[in-house]
Amino acid sequence: MTVQVSQLSNGLRVVSHRMAGLETATVGVFVNAGARAETDNEHGVAHFLEHMAFKGTPTRTPMQIAEEIEGAGGALNAVTSSETTNYYARVLGSDVELGVRLIGDLLLNPAFSDDEMDREREVILQEIAATQDSPDDIAFDLALEEAYPNQPLGRSILGTSRTIERHAAADLKRFRNENYAASRIVLSAAGAVSHDMLHRLAEELFSGMPVEAPRPLKRARFEGGHAQSEKRFEQCHVIYAFEGFPNGHDSAFAGRIFTGIAGGGMASRLFQEVREKRGLCYDIHAFDWGYSDSGIIGLHAATSPQQLPELVSLALGIFGELADKGPAEHEMARAKAQLKAGLFMSLESCEARAGQLAWDLMVFGRPLTNEELIAKIDGVTREDVQAVGRRLRSKPEIVSVSVGARGAASAVADAAEAFLSGTLAPA
Repeated sequence: MTVQVSQLSNGLRVVSHRMAGLETATVGVFVNAGARAETDNEHGVAHFLEHMAFKGTPTRTPMQIAEEIEGAGGALNAVTSSETTNYYARVLGSDVELGVRLIGDLLLNPAFSDDEMDREREVILQEIAATQDSPDDIAFDLALEEAYPNQPLGRSILGTSRTIERHAAADLKRFRNENYAASRIVLSAAGAVSHDMLHRLAEELFSGMPVEAPRPLKRARFEGGHAQSEKRFEQCHVIYAFEGFPNGHDSAFAGRIFTGIAGGGMASRLFQEVREKRGLCYDIHAFDWGYSDSGIIGLHAATSPQQLPELVSLALGIFGELADKGPAEHEMARAKAQLKAGLFMSLESCEARAGQLAWDLMVFGRPLTNEELIAKIDGVTREDVQAVGRRLRSKPEIVSVSVGARGAASAVADAAEAFLSGTLAPA
């Protein structure tokens, strides 16, 4: 595996993987500052800033940016998450320098013109409006609010119509100046790339960035609670969530295997028992999200209001059975195979590989080898997975959310309490 890592004098890290047989590359600047870095008065600023990166610089109009990258057959994109903001380009190997220079210009020299701010404000308001038509989005937003109340991690990444309406260029500049620093940035590339060229470009473009960001991050506190929205939809959506494990935690892979066995595919317990044998829903799955100092393990399903009480009792009963009895060996083997395949299939994409390299540097301080990943997965035992379930049951903090059915909250909350007390009927 041809992975190289270097570092600028200001602390910015450069990592690359030259992938044999590829004629294209993905190059990206990954900033360890996302929506979670916002103050209470900045809700939605991180995402707004990412949008404005494409709206012109002192030397390029938005149209010139689009024409320059697309004229080379490439594409630019960016994404804001709770903890990171990523700017990346997909290009031919011969155009890697173009991609890096464009990203550097967008990142370092956004124009923030009033006209472009107003136009993009309307785009983001439409993006927010679209989430209000999605019961899934409403449910997960409510779940995060209950898991991390009165904290940036518990707020939607997009902001609200009220906060987006009031943000000005000065707010975006302040967020950028207080969070975008060399020690929080990784320049990562995968595919047909030269590490020496990447490092040279990084020195040229980013060596003047400040070393440290003046704004520290506050530690997350998972608290739990019950929430509902009675906005009318055809189905009732339900979410249960528990505190999981931070990224890089010793039990993180056990948590992933737990959710894989519980609800990670068509052979999982949730899918088989709730959908295939009982016909209670079309989709049900478990999920596992990691943050730098916290995490969430949970399940999500949608069903009719009439079938909701049976579904929630059965679904949480499956979580409880894994806690009480642990998984079977064949379930362990299947979940490990799924996890390995998912990891390695995604890493055949240069875009996913560039992202993984940056993530490894931020979480572990170095890229992990495939052999290390396999060893971490294979090292998880039945007892480790059972311990995850017992941990979920032992903590009093639980999130329960229902969306789309009047009066559903009581059945959802009652099932949560029964799960914690061990009085839920077995699956």
